[in-house]
Amino acid sequence: MDRRQMIMGGAALSLFGSGEAMAQAIRPDFLPVEVAIRPDIAPGELHVLPDSFMLFWTLTGARAMRYMVGVGRPGLYESGEFFVGAKKEWPSWTPTPDMIKREPEHYAQYADGMPGGPNNPLGARALYLFVPGKGDSFLRIHGTNAPGTIGTAVSNGCARLVNDQAVDLYNRVPLRSRVVLHPKTV
Repeated sequence: MDRRQMIMGGAALSLFGSGEAMAQAIRPDFLPVEVAIRPDIAPGELHVLPDSFMLFWTLTGARAMRYMVGVGRPGLYESGEFFVGAKKEWPSWTPTPDMIKREPEHYAQYADGMPGGPNNPLGARALYLFVPGKGDSFLRIHGTNAPGTIGTAVSNGCARLVNDQAVDLYNRVPLRSRVVLHPKTV
């Protein structure tokens, strides 16, 4: 184990405790990494590739930061083009009426909302995805209090990152940034 892995492991332990959550948090293939991308992709954009559970924040010089994410489960993932219309630290959360209708046993108790904090499903940070001319899409790129869901399709449509990576992404991405949720192909 090198120094970076040891530091990341210690940070994960302090944030997530032990067990499966910590194992997910420190898997080397789940750590953010700078990668090369096609030179025709503009810098300053977010791209989510749902089939590979990857999110890319594009940089200059045909580079991007790659993050591993969880995405919407079958039938709930929504592809399209959006922009970051709002950003919130420790956001509050209210399930949508559709979420309550689909799973009232899980969501009805939160119909009036849940304040932000460590037990909130939106985690430490959230980027709110808006549609030009229509406003809030109710889709988010956010942290999660369930890091074991990274690399899976289990959410109600949003893309989720481990909390410390959501904070890193939040600090990089300005308002009005273009977001592309690419279609699922499998």
